[in-house]
Amino acid sequence: MSKKKKPVDPMRGGKRPMPRGWPGMGGGYSTYLQAPAEWRGTTVQVCGMWPFAAGTGSPMVGVPIGRNILSGATMCCDPISWFMRAKLISNPSVFVLGKPGLGKSTIIRRMALGLAGYGVMPLVLGDLKPDYKDLIEALGGQVIQLGRGRGHLNVLDPGESRKAALRLTGSARQAIQADAHGRRSTMVSALISIMRSAPPTDREETIIDEALKVLDERHDGTPVLRDLLRVVQEAPDRVRDVALDRGSMERYRQITEGLEASLIGLVGGGRLGEIFSEQTDHPMAMDRPVVFDVSNIDDSETSLQAAVLLACWSYGFGAVAVSQALADAGLEPRRHYFVILDELWRVLRAGRGLVDRVDALTRLNRQRGVGMAMISHTMSDLLALEHPEDRMKAKGFVERSGMVICGGLPRAEMENLTAVVPLSGEEQNMLIGWQDPPAWDPATGEEAAPPGRGNFLVKVGGRPGIPVHVALTSVEREINDTNKLWKTGADGRPLKVEIGDDGTEEVVEEYTFDDPAMLPPPDPSTRLAPPPDPATRIVAKAGVEE
Repeated sequence: MSKKKKPVDPMRGGKRPMPRGWPGMGGGYSTYLQAPAEWRGTTVQVCGMWPFAAGTGSPMVGVPIGRNILSGATMCCDPISWFMRAKLISNPSVFVLGKPGLGKSTIIRRMALGLAGYGVMPLVLGDLKPDYKDLIEALGGQVIQLGRGRGHLNVLDPGESRKAALRLTGSARQAIQADAHGRRSTMVSALISIMRSAPPTDREETIIDEALKVLDERHDGTPVLRDLLRVVQEAPDRVRDVALDRGSMERYRQITEGLEASLIGLVGGGRLGEIFSEQTDHPMAMDRPVVFDVSNIDDSETSLQAAVLLACWSYGFGAVAVSQALADAGLEPRRHYFVILDELWRVLRAGRGLVDRVDALTRLNRQRGVGMAMISHTMSDLLALEHPEDRMKAKGFVERSGMVICGGLPRAEMENLTAVVPLSGEEQNMLIGWQDPPAWDPATGEEAAPPGRGNFLVKVGGRPGIPVHVALTSVEREINDTNKLWKTGADGRPLKVEIGDDGTEEVVEEYTFDDPAMLPPPDPSTRLAPPPDPATRIVAKAGVEE
């Protein structure tokens, strides 16, 4: 006789409780189940806890930049390590997008600091704010100041190419000389493009190329733009031949009139000042970190900013090419560089044809042992160019990047971004939420930190993005403070503030308005001669006391 089964209580859903308890009134069903505690450890440490251990989904190769927002695991990321060691990307480059004030420069500074520990040289080719000057100084690097009355950068200076060519032989020497010549010709054409807001004609570029060759043969030492202008004005036969003047000097003057006017503007202190008209004040070092500090150029001088940035990029990539050529010949140790191109949109908008110049600079980073970081605000900055072909090339900067790191972005940006970087609906909502404005603290009346500050989504191809939060150490907070000019006392006097481990600020020093440390460096052209020695001073009138 079979045992009779008891009926199942429908309110209890069966003999066993549900995952959160018995449903129904008085059953003890819990609507919230607290997550168990998690600990992190190596496979050696937690191997005895199987099956209660789970591997992290964040890569552990590269510079530690923060914690995974979802799992809390450490996230390591930089374009050079992911290209060389982890083999996760095929191009050692990163493109960073995000609204201002959310930490785009901060995450790149973290990568630069970590890569410096691996022996990779950070090169900041144009610091506009400045965001990287303190970091490079802390690393013992070189700070090169450029601006009106603060420094010069000769675009015709081959840099270390001339010395390197003397150390090389055969095809290696020819290659380094041809590279230096091409960079100088390209840079002169780029400056003319910024002056005119339009590129020079094909004939003018041919004239510039031939005039540079004639100049190298005639000139002893390092020429400047004024010497190039003189060659064009003197009209040597080789330059007249490529100008196709048909044997008429009058026709030659007509052909070169526009080019001559543009060169006069570059050497005569026009819109672009005299920054490019004199010899380079401080040659770039190849064996330590370098930053070009161009923060003294006002934001209203957009053309000058774009010209200086482009000149710094060309000069920096030229130095890298020389370093790699000497390493290939066994004359110098192999050095790897992490090149940072900030405020990319400023150069692209300066004139037509500049996208091609930047495109030529950025295509060969993998072959030259260079990792690169390009920073802009939104995709709209790249797609706001006037001509469709320039917009497509600028869009290619993001498409060719090995990884794309996105901070907080507005909803209107999602259509342009997803056309280049595949994003799920959840990832888009995450980026939109990070760009929300900060809230007010009703108790103190002060503004809280923005919700998306320090939060980034790392995307590689079509893989799911990795959300990460970048938390700064106390040392990084001091060198990453981009709001130093806002630190003032009640009477308006500037203050020196140190940031503690908990993020609090403490005033450690108060400057006076006549403090020499708060004044800009003197202009060498206006520096006064030292006063005469009192022992040799002559009293011009009798009876006058000294």
